Amino acid sequence: MRSGDAEVAIAEKCVALVGAPNSGKTTLYNWLTGSRFKTVNYPGATVEFSLGHLASHLGEGLQAMDTPGTYSLHPKSADEWVTLRSIYENPKVDKIDGIIVVVDGTQLSRHLQLVMQMKETGFPMLVVVTMSDLLRREGVDLDLAYLEKTFGCKVLAFDGLLAGGLLEIVAEAKKLGSSHKPSRPVPWGFAQQEEKLKECERIAQEALQHKTDHAQERLNRIVATTEKLDRVLLHPWFGILFFILIMGGLFASVFWLATPFMDLIDGWFTSFAETVAAWGPGALWADFLANGVVTSFAAFMVFVPQIFILFVAIGLLESTGYLARAATLIDRPFSALGMSGRSFVPLLSGFACAVPAIIATRNIPSTKDRLITAFVVPLMSCSARLPVYALCIAFLFHGQSALYAGLAMAGLYLGSIVVGAFAAGIISKFIPRTEPSFFMMELPIYRRPKLRVILRQAWTRTLSYVKRAGPIIFTFAVIIWVGTTFPNYQTEDAHQKLEESYVGRAGKFIEPVVQPMGVDWRVGVGLISAFAAREVFVSSMAVTFNITDTDEDSQQQALLTQMSTATNAAGEKIFTVSSVIGLMIFFLIALQCMSTVGVQIRESGSWKFAMMQLVVFNVAAYVLVVVVVQSLRFLGVP
Repeated sequence: MRSGDAEVAIAEKCVALVGAPNSGKTTLYNWLTGSRFKTVNYPGATVEFSLGHLASHLGEGLQAMDTPGTYSLHPKSADEWVTLRSIYENPKVDKIDGIIVVVDGTQLSRHLQLVMQMKETGFPMLVVVTMSDLLRREGVDLDLAYLEKTFGCKVLAFDGLLAGGLLEIVAEAKKLGSSHKPSRPVPWGFAQQEEKLKECERIAQEALQHKTDHAQERLNRIVATTEKLDRVLLHPWFGILFFILIMGGLFASVFWLATPFMDLIDGWFTSFAETVAAWGPGALWADFLANGVVTSFAAFMVFVPQIFILFVAIGLLESTGYLARAATLIDRPFSALGMSGRSFVPLLSGFACAVPAIIATRNIPSTKDRLITAFVVPLMSCSARLPVYALCIAFLFHGQSALYAGLAMAGLYLGSIVVGAFAAGIISKFIPRTEPSFFMMELPIYRRPKLRVILRQAWTRTLSYVKRAGPIIFTFAVIIWVGTTFPNYQTEDAHQKLEESYVGRAGKFIEPVVQPMGVDWRVGVGLISAFAAREVFVSSMAVTFNITDTDEDSQQQALLTQMSTATNAAGEKIFTVSSVIGLMIFFLIALQCMSTVGVQIRESGSWKFAMMQLVVFNVAAYVLVVVVVQSLRFLGVP
């Protein structure tokens, strides 16, 4: 009987990738599994382990697991604990058959410490040396055979740019496995640690010098450009100046670069809404599709280019290596607020989305620093706020130079940092420090970013964002349209129909609460709907203000026109400079994302902490808006 006559299930082995932050571990994982996970240059980027099958062209029979970066098997932070538990107590796999220890070839002596610790556990292992392209370019030829003999395992080189050596790594990884149960790592004492570090240094020098003349000089050349750049970008004064310019340019470009693409999308949705409305003139179903569904999605989708550009900009900072420098620069001012430079990366991630940013606080060893950072993260202006900001700024600077709009956008992001710093300064007074805090970060080499990879990652993240927001937008489009159309859907007068609708009645019930903010019940409905997702505010406004004016150039133009002419029951304009500034301040501070609250409960392990944050942020936002709006009006600002 031929074995091929029957389908035979191939038992899959599982290998874990373990390595220091920035060692190229996630890059190898992406090549092995064909994934598009983020590969970045700062510690703790991978805060959860990831499990994936081999990419189809690499065969089958092997699972790879990416773990958070760690310098040691003796964990000091939450993400390092994740690494240890994922290889010893992983609930997703029966056992880990072997370990691929990933070491940076340009930082060999420091990274070999992890290889030594792994060897002591008895895990079957394979060592992969990354950055081989940089070593090859400078003529550095590592003695891999010597390393194999020293550590008693296979050692292979890997080129993360072109995947050189990938097939050999897969072939060797499939051979890993043993019936022997590995032991737990035993922490080294101080004297033993010193001895091991010296031994790592000796082994690294041997491996470098056996086949390469003047190896250290060649290694120095690899970092020469980085050192020159760091003399400027980490300078006590020029470094801060460049930091402000880079961050200001990043956030301002989100508005400037996106405008042409936003106009294209806006025009397309306008034409599509008119087409849909023409399918059934006067019919309720056509009105629902055109002015409910299409209008809601148009109000949201028009801001997608800005979100995409934000992700690209953050990806550029990550891939060039500047992000770790920014964290170093910001450490001293952050320490005055009870945080450290490690807090910078979670806070910057908060500008994309607060949920992964709060999870990223696991790489902060100090409990106090971690709690303060997690408390402040929701104050960073996440991408969900972007549509609201863009609409408000477009209203305030309508018809004026894009420069003003860009500066206003940068000012809002800067404002969220200032508010976050203020909040951190306050909360740090109430959280006692139970252990010493220190900041230590390995600065990666500056590298030219791969634009194709960055664009692909930005696209994936933008698509994920749209997919997550899409069902919520659709649900609320239905609710808001039904609420604004019924029960008197046959009423000819649009204003009367809206006032007598379900939404109108509910809005008027809450109107006394939102009136001090300078807005009426229609905006109040939008604010409440934003607690499901902030993006819903814009689409709710589009439906609530009944964008049906087909004579206008576009949906966005129609909404801006409606905003400029909308009046309350007393005949006063609703959207003025003061009330729109108030709206931006409200969205700057208020915590309206229930997903953020959920992950905060999980990460902090405290309902009390999360609920306190929810109440404090929203009450503070409301009180501050009322004070600002009423003060501006007292000073004569409309």
